Amino acid sequence: MFTGIIEGLGILKKIQKEGDNIHFTFSCSFVSELKIDQSLAHNGVCLTVIDITKDSYTVTAIKETLNKTNLGKLIVDDVVNLERAMPANGRFDGHVVQGHVDQTACCTKIEQENGSHVFTFEYTENKNNITVEKGSITVNGVSLTVVNSMKNRFSVCVIPFTYNHTTFHKIKPGDTVNLEFDIIGKYVARLMNNA
Repeated sequence: MFTGIIEGLGILKKIQKEGDNIHFTFSCSFVSELKIDQSLAHNGVCLTVIDITKDSYTVTAIKETLNKTNLGKLIVDDVVNLERAMPANGRFDGHVVQGHVDQTACCTKIEQENGSHVFTFEYTENKNNITVEKGSITVNGVSLTVVNSMKNRFSVCVIPFTYNHTTFHKIKPGDTVNLEFDIIGKYVARLMNNA
């Protein structure tokens, strides 16, 4: 389980295809603390560490993951948001994040607002995913609060710290991001559709 509080940034060093899978090799500031078989969220996607060297580690994304996320669009030197799984005795700072991306969205607008940035995203209305005003959403692995919820669109405000310490400063209108909708909202939507 994750919380959506980004721990650091990873730089993509190598891409290796094997059948329908892709092995991604990244460097980051905490490579020496990683272990084989550890879960690590990359732009909100939970992947398993399969190899570690002195200055890099490798994870594998399967076809299903590549089809549902923006990972298949990565190129060498791209930067991703990283978060290790929350320890059982850790502080819960964000919200419940599983690392299972529901779908992608397109950034449609970025506005500056006297010290913060407002990002608007639009997603395909095909999976009964919803947002609610002041509810939680995970964008590229970052836990955020929805400030403007519309049908298949929403906006979030990003404070300067988050903007500068995650990949938000690299997002441009037209870019694709990963979304994980709030787990409680997903259960409620499912129950309502089955009623």
